[in-house]
Amino acid sequence: MHPYRTHSCGELRSGDVGTNVRVSGWVHRVRDHGGLLFIDLRDHYGLTQCVADPDSPAFKAVEDLRAEWVVRIDGEVRERSAETTNDRLPTGGVEVFIRDLEVLSKAQELPLPVFGEPDYPEETRLAYRFLDLRREGLHQRIVKRSQVIASLRQRMVGAGFTEFQTPILTASSPEGARDFLVPSRMHPGKFYALPQAPQQFKQLIMMAGFDRYFQIAPCFRDEDARADRSPGEFYQLDVEMSFVTQEDVFAAIEPVLRELFEEFAEGRRVSAEFPRIPYWRAMRLYGTDKPDLRNPIEMSDASHHFRGSGFKIFAGLLEKHASGREWTENAEVWAIPAKGGGSRAFCDRMNSWAQGEGQPGLGYIFFRDGEGAGPVAKNLGEKQTDQLRQELDLTDGDAVFFVAGIPKDFVEFSGRARDRIASDLELTQTDCFEFCWVVDFPMYEWKEDDKRIDFSHNPFSMPQGGLEALESKDPLDVLGYQYDIVCNGVELSSGAIRNHVPEIMLKAFEIAGYGADVVEKEFGGMLRALRFGAPPHGGIAPGLDRIVMLLAGTDNIREVTMFPMNQQAEDLLMGAPSEASPEQLKELHIRLSLPKTKAKPKSG
Repeated sequence: MHPYRTHSCGELRSGDVGTNVRVSGWVHRVRDHGGLLFIDLRDHYGLTQCVADPDSPAFKAVEDLRAEWVVRIDGEVRERSAETTNDRLPTGGVEVFIRDLEVLSKAQELPLPVFGEPDYPEETRLAYRFLDLRREGLHQRIVKRSQVIASLRQRMVGAGFTEFQTPILTASSPEGARDFLVPSRMHPGKFYALPQAPQQFKQLIMMAGFDRYFQIAPCFRDEDARADRSPGEFYQLDVEMSFVTQEDVFAAIEPVLRELFEEFAEGRRVSAEFPRIPYWRAMRLYGTDKPDLRNPIEMSDASHHFRGSGFKIFAGLLEKHASGREWTENAEVWAIPAKGGGSRAFCDRMNSWAQGEGQPGLGYIFFRDGEGAGPVAKNLGEKQTDQLRQELDLTDGDAVFFVAGIPKDFVEFSGRARDRIASDLELTQTDCFEFCWVVDFPMYEWKEDDKRIDFSHNPFSMPQGGLEALESKDPLDVLGYQYDIVCNGVELSSGAIRNHVPEIMLKAFEIAGYGADVVEKEFGGMLRALRFGAPPHGGIAPGLDRIVMLLAGTDNIREVTMFPMNQQAEDLLMGAPSEASPEQLKELHIRLSLPKTKAKPKSG
């Protein structure tokens, strides 16, 4: 017999009744039922109930067991009685009558419980992550992550893609987030950088004559933690294709993601279509470039109802800011319809929420007895209010909220208001995955703090209209062949058709303030490759962590990451980052210049 097990703890079934088996695992819990001792024994595969009565030679040993001890149990498989069968467990129809027990390892008093999975402080969970990972929910999410990666690999290979690995030690890049730097022992004073993404390498792979590349790629960015992004490192499904248009990229990626989500949906519906939504339309309809299409609310421009109207606050605002560049100087009034929100209590609650968000409030009209009610309706007038109601397809019991001002200043708030209204009124679907592409992003944006034009998306993207557009158009009017894929309001990835013509690349960077000498220095490898014949190419890189987060039904990326860092980018389990020894620093030719800390005031 095997020294530790003949079967796993998730394997035994009714067909094993009468056989002698050996199982090993962790003591999930011990239960005393009036002289009968029950052990729920757990391993990676599942749970098996083991039982000892006073006649069992192992009874005394079972009495001494504590939670999370590791034990080996020998015994006979018996069928459970009908009233004790546990239909929630695959092994719930049988139990093991204990004949022999060996303690393989004892556990100290636990800093956090494994059984029951109660809420516990995150700092404790991360410091004892090996215990946290024993808990069923987290354990299953990590297993699901592995299954998702395996499925993605299979699907990508099936779609004709080849997996290649790109370097981890590379050169620092001047754009994007902050790099993690790695000092070079062999080249004193010089540093490698960990890749923020394999962006340049995957483009070089296309220029090297390969065609459809993919990689489950680790990426490293020295940036603050967010719920949907781990600090330090994350993984993405990195993809690049040659001789493709934007639609070709969509056609390759949509089936992979749709079928992947269908495989792990567990009854949730997956959208059959991935609608294309231009950036400007997404901002106007949803107040965000990451729209959650489970929310049915669409905003609209209601300025024409208020221009010259009796509601002087909005009318005056529209008149004051009536000329200039759209999204910069023209004032507008946007309407946010709220089906089922037609009560003064709800409207007042939303108005108070808006004030809590730092806004002056939310104007509103609610409809009852065939007419609009509230201060806005009173000043707007019955005729104009009814036209607004018809235009928005509202009826008694509904409401509409208003935000006003310069759209670029209020658009983010309007999106949050849309989400809050739908959430409070339970309009947002919860049992589906709704995908969309957001396309036609502006190539450039105005940086008010720096008073300059900068890239708004990926600097290596091909501008729509090519060199002619860059030379003849206002830069803020130039669109890029850039796109995001969004699911349930979560941006899974950005992507683009790349700039494969060196002259266009130099001009694009020149507009953003990078001279040719800077581009040659910082992106010399890319430029050299472009000058030796580069195919039109494009790609995308869906975030693996975010995909698993959605499929697992959690909104925290740390719940699908095996060993995450905390919010301060610290690994509490391994103690990273840690100080380097003087010998290590000397070998790397590094001298520290640490920030001065304020002396603590003396007591007394």
